[in-house]
Amino acid sequence: MAGGPGGEGTGAATGPRFPIFMALRAVADVIAFDQRGTGLSSTIPERPASGRPLPVFNEAGLTSWYRAELQSAWADWTKAGVAMAGYNTEQSADDVEDLRRHLGAEKIDLWGTSYGSHLALSVLKRHGDRVNHVALSSLEGQDQTVKRPARTDAYLRQVDTLLDADPAARAAIPDLLTLMRRVHSRLEAQPAVTAVTLNGTPAKIRMGGFGVQMLAGGLIANPQTLAMLPGLYLALDAGKTAGLAPFLGDMADFLNLRGMPEAMDLASGISPRRLALVRREARTAVLGETLNFPMPQLLGAIPGVDLGERFRAPIRIDHHTLLIAGSLDGRTVLAEQDEVAAQFQRKSRVIVENAGHNVFEAHPDVQVLLVRFFGGEAVADTRLALPPPKFRLA
Repeated sequence: MAGGPGGEGTGAATGPRFPIFMALRAVADVIAFDQRGTGLSSTIPERPASGRPLPVFNEAGLTSWYRAELQSAWADWTKAGVAMAGYNTEQSADDVEDLRRHLGAEKIDLWGTSYGSHLALSVLKRHGDRVNHVALSSLEGQDQTVKRPARTDAYLRQVDTLLDADPAARAAIPDLLTLMRRVHSRLEAQPAVTAVTLNGTPAKIRMGGFGVQMLAGGLIANPQTLAMLPGLYLALDAGKTAGLAPFLGDMADFLNLRGMPEAMDLASGISPRRLALVRREARTAVLGETLNFPMPQLLGAIPGVDLGERFRAPIRIDHHTLLIAGSLDGRTVLAEQDEVAAQFQRKSRVIVENAGHNVFEAHPDVQVLLVRFFGGEAVADTRLALPPPKFRLA
């Protein structure tokens, strides 16, 4: 079960995880499952590019733009006959059960990552008696659609300590978090006019601090992109805003709504208690509320779709489980994953030092452990290691 929400099972099977799919065939049939609204299961019509003026990339501008665009898109999709309220994690969990019955399997194993683990929790909650073994990575709990800003701050402090191993990096950046805050504050006060591509043609946006925070939230997910973070902030601190261009790609990919990801996140929502905690922590956090944009900013934009507190409540899980995590995962940080792992009573944990969010393919021994686990062997708690990232200052 792919992450996202919005990732494709078939896409994962033809990407970097292809060798893992093939290796697992030694012990099981492997089904690449495209969740509703993704890949071969996508029936939500594509919409033409928005005619709205490009927003200022600060919190007010992006939040207003996304809320209006989602409400318009939701109405268009509904008029086209798409049952948008059916795009939620409980419905997708029932799809997995329907697939099991269609295949004639008494039980199935679950293998998923990130949002795929979020979906797996619903499968276990609703159809756990039909599940055998479970292997998950980069855990996202059912009340963790929106991550805690304070936990991201702790992760950034961990990254800052890694700069100590590089004297040149440490000399250039005495304190990474202070540098980041300074850049965000300056650009939020005076957004930078930035050249981008929009639907293949040149365009310009006004990039505020919030937009840079969002960009950083993407870079910290994996060590390969985390390594670029210091150089980007040094350039921005020196007023070299052209350094943003290589990171922005075609802005149409960011501004065009797909339907499934937004609907899934809206339905999973956030509990009132956690929302209050997130809002309180975001006031002083380096990345504020940007890590899961457009959540929680879209809350309430479409009434009546939230799955409620029963959906988000934790459960006790007694299935044989293998949990895999990277110590440099800035997307689903270890402290948040630990909360989810506590629900699993019969688990083994694999921690890959210096791996990130895409941990399955990061270390070759992960594949070996997955095959052993799904083959019925006992797998002990394991620590693997990769070299730390080499930070780039330019």
